[in-house]
Amino acid sequence: MEGRSLEGKVAIVTGSASGIGASSALGVAKRGAKVVVNYSKSEKEAGAVAESIRAAKGEVLVVQGNVSQDDDCNKLAKAALDKWGRIDILVNNAGATKFAAHTDLDALSAEDWQNIYATNVIGPFQMMRACVAALKASGDAAVVNVSSVAGVMGVGSSIAYAASKGALNTLTLSLARAFAPKIRVNAVCPGYVATPWFSGRFGEENSKRIADQTAEGNPLKRVANAEDIADTVMFLAGPESRNITGEMILVDSGMHLSMTGTKR
Repeated sequence: MEGRSLEGKVAIVTGSASGIGASSALGVAKRGAKVVVNYSKSEKEAGAVAESIRAAKGEVLVVQGNVSQDDDCNKLAKAALDKWGRIDILVNNAGATKFAAHTDLDALSAEDWQNIYATNVIGPFQMMRACVAALKASGDAAVVNVSSVAGVMGVGSSIAYAASKGALNTLTLSLARAFAPKIRVNAVCPGYVATPWFSGRFGEENSKRIADQTAEGNPLKRVANAEDIADTVMFLAGPESRNITGEMILVDSGMHLSMTGTKR
């Protein structure tokens, strides 16, 4: 999807130093949008994403900010407006988790829950609030929340993560109503995604084994990579989805079908 259908638009992609966020930032840039690349801690990686965008003849601004902090959300919106005078697309991709078995109710502290919700739920809300006036002024604005199949099926890295993504899905519905008709709000819900994050955590060999096992259990016998998810983000951000709002699109190779009725 490297057309120019986003020509002249301005996009903010949170958590875009790597993985789905990086692929989404590069993707919208290749379609003509000017992009704010955001990072919390990974300055070097964010700079590399920015260089990739420049190499593709795109315009980019790199802004540090932690979306769990309201001041940083306002800073991100202001940076886009100061640089380009508009915001047309907001991709809420920044996320956090902590791995814990769903059966171990003592694995997560109250602070763990608060930290995960601060990034995964409060952060997207604060970003939407910071950008809403500019998005309404756009005339053709879209918000894409990067959620997870975990929020639909109650599975994933931890109960807190799954619950936070379920809350993000509900937030998507609530603000799709509140922001209509000027702003479309949708969510993409990936299943397992083969990104460097997994290989960094589990090692190349283990992450490949997990991906292969997951693919074998999926109806489509494959798992997505970051670019696959970015394709759906770009669809929801662009004019192709002009009649879609308040939707959660599962991009999981059918994983949710194989999960039905199973204990996780």
